[in-house]
Amino acid sequence: MARGLVRYWAAAKEAAGVAEEPFEAVTLGDLVVQITSKHENPDLTRVLGRSSFLVDGAPAGTRDPHVVELPDGATVEVLPPFAGG
Repeated sequence: MARGLVRYWAAAKEAAGVAEEPFEAVTLGDLVVQITSKHENPDLTRVLGRSSFLVDGAPAGTRDPHVVELPDGATVEVLPPFAGG
C-alpha cells in the first residue's frame, strides 16, 4: 500500500473542500474510490470523472485507473478541465 499526497486543483479543490490531503492506496482507481467515499459529494464525483491525473508529474492518460500503480511517496494531482487559455 502506497502512502502519498493528493492535490486538488480548481473545481476539484472546491468540491473536495481541501487543497490537499494524504492518502493510502495501491492504484489510482483505489484512490478515486476512496476520495469519492470519503467526501460523499456528488459534485466531486462528477469532477473526478472529468479530471486528468498526474502521478509524480506523469500523466495517467486514458489507462484504466485500476492498473495505474501508485508508488510510495507519490504526489497525485487532480486536474479538472480548465476554461479559457
